Amino acid sequence: MNSRILRLASMVVLTALIPVAAKAQKEPRPASLVSTQWLAQHINDKNLVLLHVGEKKEYEASHIAGSRLVSLKDISVSDHEHPGGLMLQMPTASALHDDLAALGISDNSRIIVIYGNDWITPSTRLVFTLNYAGLGNNTSLLDGGTNAWKRDGHALTADATAPSTGSLAPLSIKPLVVNAEFVKANVGKPGISVVDGRAAAFYDGVETGGGMSGKQRTGHIAGAKSFPYTDISDDDLKFKTVSELEALFEKAGVKPGDTVVGYCHIGQQATGMLFAARLTGHPVLLYDGSFEDWSAHTTYPVETKATR
Repeated sequence: MNSRILRLASMVVLTALIPVAAKAQKEPRPASLVSTQWLAQHINDKNLVLLHVGEKKEYEASHIAGSRLVSLKDISVSDHEHPGGLMLQMPTASALHDDLAALGISDNSRIIVIYGNDWITPSTRLVFTLNYAGLGNNTSLLDGGTNAWKRDGHALTADATAPSTGSLAPLSIKPLVVNAEFVKANVGKPGISVVDGRAAAFYDGVETGGGMSGKQRTGHIAGAKSFPYTDISDDDLKFKTVSELEALFEKAGVKPGDTVVGYCHIGQQATGMLFAARLTGHPVLLYDGSFEDWSAHTTYPVETKATR
């Protein structure tokens, strides 16, 4: 009798789990992510612009035909000359316009950003920059990147892509970037979640980061929440489902509808977390100076896991 009851109970549990598993598998991906199947169907579209983010040697060995190699240096500025200079900052609108046009982007371009190997957050930094430039509605990330394309049986090439210059109107910059003063004034306020996208060891104060000006302060912005960028994807470097990401944001203490203000070391890793936040419907802002900048404000509060 007991064994029969246990078998029946197990069947009930498994039956209950089947719809959950099916829902996770069938859950639609947001428009900001495209599959390899979608790209294969649209690879010959005339207005398609493919941007590959990764190592130069890797790109030269094999890449998706028609894609162009992009470095974050192509779409950012870094101040190496002055003490306290910051890395990976947004260029001026006019400079960014010229940078994007030089990548072959036009007003009617459908832009697909592709990451090589594990270059997810450099790619999401490019996606964020395109969104900041007002081109976000025409921009998507290839889910799983080059490895997913190869795994799904699609061909790669070593042939170079011919350079081209796009025809781009003046940019309509979106107010997505904030500074230290904004973060200091808004951390802890209802409706706003300041979220640290670095690995937990830096947030907790176990490890200390560094920048162009040397070591940063140990810990995180006082009152900030933690959502490590490494949690946004699975082992195949595909983004987790919306429901999985929603659960992770809830676990981090981010409430539904909160505006997520992201930061990390220099403003790269946080864009992966912010991309995930956008997938779940959160408005997002980037503290571009990130902890490199916050550390330079020696009176701005920092805490560790122990001091919290």
